[in-house]
Amino acid sequence: MDKALYIGMSGAKQNMLSQRAHANNLANVSTTGFKRDFAQARSMPVYGEHYPTRAYAMAERPGTDLSAGALMQTGRKMDVAIEGDGWLAVQNNLGEEVFTRSGSLQIDVNGMVRLAGGEMVLGNGGPVALPPFDNVQIGADGTVSIIPVGGPPDQLVQVDRLKLVNPPKEALEKGLDGFIHRKADQAIDGEEPPDAALRVASGFLESSNVNAVEEMISNLQLSRQYEMQVKVMRTAKDNSEAAARLLQNL
Repeated sequence: MDKALYIGMSGAKQNMLSQRAHANNLANVSTTGFKRDFAQARSMPVYGEHYPTRAYAMAERPGTDLSAGALMQTGRKMDVAIEGDGWLAVQNNLGEEVFTRSGSLQIDVNGMVRLAGGEMVLGNGGPVALPPFDNVQIGADGTVSIIPVGGPPDQLVQVDRLKLVNPPKEALEKGLDGFIHRKADQAIDGEEPPDAALRVASGFLESSNVNAVEEMISNLQLSRQYEMQVKVMRTAKDNSEAAARLLQNL
């Protein structure tokens, strides 16, 4: 059987994987703080005997676009957006410290500050926990202050400070859980140190950095490429059947 069939099949499969990456970006165009994944294809030599003109296509995700999205004003006191570079440190369901730009914070019945998915938001001394309060405010430096129950309106009490970190971008990667992690070969001893220079905007959220039009165009291009790969497979099949008929007539 003509090896072009396998090359076409490989190309079609890799096109599907690339479409999946772009479709995931497009599906998260409205997800707060989402960072789009890059997708690219490169050629790989065919193993064994082959013509030099033949090569496999391989799709891969070389990295994540960590650029900031636009700030959207919500007016909600527990919504925060990081201005410029930096990340909000949270604790995932495995107890690991991970990073996010999604600042839609919630307070559970026990006073723990969490993300919408339930992950605990970290402060200077661990997860942020608030005592009973009448009002809560988050300052530009990440300071979390409250007015205790029954206290005067001007009596703000500082409870904790959001842990804001700024590790080098080249040391970061997106995990399967959607959060940003330190790469295994860039790990440090202990937890990530907070960066006191970082600032947040209360009452704002950061939008996704996905360009919907760009992702749709990429998906359309990949769809055309998929059709071309299927045509190569069909042509290889037709050639094989034609060769078999010729041999039968000999």
